[in-house]
Amino acid sequence: MIRVVLPAHLRILARIDGEVRLEVDGEVTLRAVLDALEARYPMLRGTIRDRTSRKRRAFVRFFACEEDLSHEPPDTPLPAPVVSGHEPFLVMGAMAGG
Repeated sequence: MIRVVLPAHLRILARIDGEVRLEVDGEVTLRAVLDALEARYPMLRGTIRDRTSRKRRAFVRFFACEEDLSHEPPDTPLPAPVVSGHEPFLVMGAMAGG
């Protein structure tokens, strides 16, 4: 069971209270987790990734085990603690400015 933590605005949009727990078939990769998340919560399609290109949206970041995975290829396997459910996969809103 994969644990996913979303930023508040996406939890409100999807009517989620707390973290999400997802079953992911096959290898647990960035793409697989996001595909499972969007399948379960279709209202999130296009908010985290572009609907057509499936590229990460600007100002959205992915973290696992205190590591920034935002610029990793979509088929990058997630760390073992995330796969086992001990650590969450984090989707965060980034901030810009100086």
